[in-house]
Order: sequence, then structure tokens, then C-alpha cells
Amino acid sequence: MIRAVFFDVGNTLLYPYPSVSEVVRQVLETEGHVHDLDAIDAWMPLVDEYYEERYREDDTFWTDEGATHEVWVGMYALLCRKLGVEEDAERLAHAVYEEFGDASRWRAYEDVGRTFGMLRECGVKIGLISNWDSRLRGIIERLGLGEYVDTIVSSADVGLHKPDPRIFELALGHVGVSARDAAHVGDHEYADVLGATGVGMTPVLIDRHGGPEPSPHLAERFVRSLDELGEVLQLPC
Repeated sequence: MIRAVFFDVGNTLLYPYPSVSEVVRQVLETEGHVHDLDAIDAWMPLVDEYYEERYREDDTFWTDEGATHEVWVGMYALLCRKLGVEEDAERLAHAVYEEFGDASRWRAYEDVGRTFGMLRECGVKIGLISNWDSRLRGIIERLGLGEYVDTIVSSADVGLHKPDPRIFELALGHVGVSARDAAHVGDHEYADVLGATGVGMTPVLIDRHGGPEPSPHLAERFVRSLDELGEVLQLPC
């Protein structure tokens, strides 16, 4: 019997609005650097690879606010330099980072409210476990999702990160539910599925972007929308 469902945040509950590239474009334009959106989009795969490389090298940066800031500023500074903005790259990268601390730069996917409402009706507790900086709680509250959520655990706040089992155990303790009675939904096989499985929670992998079907051992608990969650977890309501 599932008594609590925890969620990752980025690409699971929230997405950047209107997009990362458009936010970058707007920040640069405000500072007098006008760039076409397509030109920014063209460099985004390199920016993503910068992040993935840092993540592969040492994912513990998520446990420290300063280290998290350094990685994100590094990403956006790289993008600025590729766009030919050299002198102001660091300052502009910091401005982009600050912009994503504003809740108006995020939107909840349309199925989030429905799913949270369904879980509440079922008497299921809701928690968030995310590799995120300390601004997460404010963003969730300002988006109107805080009223549904029993606990919010961000890595930078607690000094732990997924897939470390301790961050999952901490969140479980906050809602008073055992791992065997809880599920965790996220988009990352390493951080979310491995982490949840390691502590004994039921993992659910979500892919909102039309990627390939997962490996057979993940297929049973794989969704492309949170609207599928009740069926996958066999919730009785």
C-alpha cells in the first residue's frame, strides 16, 4: 500500500519558462547583447554536456550552495563566450542564474495539479526530493504547489544529494512513512531510480520528452505523464 509519493522537481514537476534559451536571450538583451534565439539554441547541447561532465566528475556539488552556484554560472558563462560575449560573461552568467530563482521563470506541467489533487483524495502524502539549491522552497510556494506538499527536501539545504540513500531516508522521516510504503518519481535513472531502489522505495521513471523506451527492468514502472501514476502504483482511488 503506497502511503507517500515523492517527486523529483526539474523535468518531473517543473520546466523552465518559456525555455532556458529564451531566458538567456532576454537577460542578454537587457544588458545590451542582442542574439537570435536560434543562435542560443545551437549552443545548448554544449552547455548540457558541460553540466553532464561536471556531474559525472563529482555530483556532490549539489550538496553545497556555493558549489552549485559555481557549476551553473560556469555553464552560462560558457554559453556567453560562445556567443561572443567575453568581457561580461561571468557577470551575465550570474544574472541568468539569479533569474532562475524567480518563480515566474518556472511552470508546472499541466498534469501536476491533477496528480497532486488525486493523491490528496487518496490520502497519500506528497513530498519533493530534489538536487536543487536553497531557492526551491520559495519557487514551489510561489507557484501555488506548497499547499499540497508535506515536505520539501533540497540537496543544498540538507547537505545530501540523490542518489545518497540518506536524503530519501530524511524525507521519509519527515512524513512518517516507511520506504516499503513509499514511491519516488523522477526523470533520472541514476539519481532517482537508483536512489529510490537503494533505500527500498518503489521507483517510477518519467520521460516527458519522447525518448526511447527504457530497459526491460524499468518498463513496468515507466510513465510519460503523471496521469499514468495512479494506475502504475495501483492506487485504490
